[in-house]
Amino acid sequence: MKKIWVLTLGMFALGMDTYIVAGLLPDMGRAFHKNSAEIGQGVTVFTLFYALSAPIFSTILAKYSVKKTLLLALLTFSFANIITMISMNFTLYIISRCIAGLGAGLFSPMAVSSGGYLVEQKDKGKALAFIVGGMSVGTVIGVPAGLQLAQLINWRWAMGVIVLIGILAIFTTLIYLPNFKLPATPNLKERFSLFINPSVLSVVSVTICTAIASLGLYTYLSQVISEYLSINAVSLYLTAWGIGGLIGSFGVGFIIDKIKDTRYLILFILIALTISVLLIPILIKIQILSVIPFILWGAMGWATQAPQQHILLKHHSKQGSTSVALNSSVNYLGSALGAALGGLILAQGLNVKVLIYSAAAVLLVAILIQLRNIICGKNKVTND
Repeated sequence: MKKIWVLTLGMFALGMDTYIVAGLLPDMGRAFHKNSAEIGQGVTVFTLFYALSAPIFSTILAKYSVKKTLLLALLTFSFANIITMISMNFTLYIISRCIAGLGAGLFSPMAVSSGGYLVEQKDKGKALAFIVGGMSVGTVIGVPAGLQLAQLINWRWAMGVIVLIGILAIFTTLIYLPNFKLPATPNLKERFSLFINPSVLSVVSVTICTAIASLGLYTYLSQVISEYLSINAVSLYLTAWGIGGLIGSFGVGFIIDKIKDTRYLILFILIALTISVLLIPILIKIQILSVIPFILWGAMGWATQAPQQHILLKHHSKQGSTSVALNSSVNYLGSALGAALGGLILAQGLNVKVLIYSAAAVLLVAILIQLRNIICGKNKVTND
């Protein structure tokens, strides 16, 4: 499992980098003389380039060994974070987040895909759980730790920690990961033809709405907390969200195995996620209960991916890995759209309640789409 830990370390760095900026928005804003809405566009471009780089570069680099591709991804990711750490102006910051997104988008799906080829059949499930779990652990542990460091010194030191973890992942990959290639991947034409398949479109439509609402709102969580409470309380609620994410990402697998039709599970998750978002303004000032919406939000938000992937793998087994990669890319595309729309709302000077209720409205759309999927049986199609 040593080889798996190498991949998990890289995913930890990705998880920390993906979600820490949400807590650093106020400090970064002061450094670049920008408001939170403008700094939040760093999340938009990161997740947008993450979404676009995965299908494009995984196809272009398919002829190279996995080890070389992962090293290139980690080098790109770490270099970009160094630029973020030392950037002295807003433009350089945005460019560095674009490059970081490219590296992250190349590393993540490649690490997940290669995990199953590094262990015996009996250990595949455990290996994939460790690799994917690395990102959620990076959120639960890495983000609060980085925010504490940022409060003690400044946000650049928090980014420096991500750089160090990335460099450590580079060296461990170089030393411990063997040279091997994955089976040939579909070309870009085949990938995009899958996207226009009606049954796939019905699944990823739910994914993109969920990401717009959940990850888009998360981007401005520090703004929500500072408006209701104090900026000093951000770490607590980010930790609560991350703990929920850990529970949701690991726990949903056990539920999937016990439910015959995963579409109903997704419907339940979406309803619970909507309720958690609506509970934020109601409970946030009640000390004992204030963290409950954030734990539930994190759990339900992180729990959406596995059931969606299960649906795609079940009904598109011949193109399973491609459809799962597409769903992952759409998830980050939704995050980019959510961050952009959230920034637009805040830029208009509107109250954060508008942000919260807008997220709930998008989730309602996702619920309606999922109800239609269940009623019309859009996912009950033959394998491609």
